[in-house]
Amino acid sequence: MKYIRETYQKEAVPEMKKKFGYGNSMAVPRLEKVALNIGIGKLVGVKTGQDREKTIAAVMEDLAAIAGQKPALTQAKVSIATFKLRKGMASGAKVTLRGRRMESFLDKVIHVVLPRSRDFRGIDPKSVDPMGNLTLGFKEHIFFPEIAPEKVRSSLGLEMTVVTTAPNKEQGLELFKLLGFPFKKEA
Repeated sequence: MKYIRETYQKEAVPEMKKKFGYGNSMAVPRLEKVALNIGIGKLVGVKTGQDREKTIAAVMEDLAAIAGQKPALTQAKVSIATFKLRKGMASGAKVTLRGRRMESFLDKVIHVVLPRSRDFRGIDPKSVDPMGNLTLGFKEHIFFPEIAPEKVRSSLGLEMTVVTTAPNKEQGLELFKLLGFPFKKEA
């Protein structure tokens, strides 16, 4: 198994320099951070008191296990009656990973999580935005090996954004392909 750091230094940098004409290795786009986000507004909106606290604690525990660091709780900025959400209520949890934690997390996503995902056929190249960042959504967080499916009360969606220093979509997409992200074959 290749690790992201090795792949970046030995394969991606020389290839990006050749393809896009970078004169210096430090000018080549690199991975900056990974942001993980779980929305729990619907889950806690229908619960009261201790049930709400237990649900929030379970979500925080799961996200901490997935990311390897403690998540921050996000609160609703406005009240939304349809979702039974009040201003100041917990509406999600987020984590930002950088450095070694980010690299090991991405290795896990590429080599373990994505292949375990149901009906996975590759990442759509449209998932890379015009600034060269990749955003992926996981319908269920049980694809991660740290989560025991039998202990999960309710399945949660998880959003992952990989932020790069790439100046545009083309260079961001090329960087992700060189790092081993499994993209769909373009027809």
